[in-house]
Amino acid sequence: MNQGVTLLRVERARKRLYQVQKKYGFLTHPKVIEQSRKLDDLLNQYQTCKSKS
Repeated sequence: MNQGVTLLRVERARKRLYQVQKKYGFLTHPKVIEQSRKLDDLLNQYQTCKSKS
């Protein structure tokens, strides 16, 4: 996947994490944890893309 596209997905996931955390209020809420994991996966993908460049 393109590094730029991955970075955009990271930013969207990060914004979504802030929204979910604001809605549910607790960092331990399952929805917040789920979104955090999605963001972690995207950050790992971005790091992989970056290291291949």
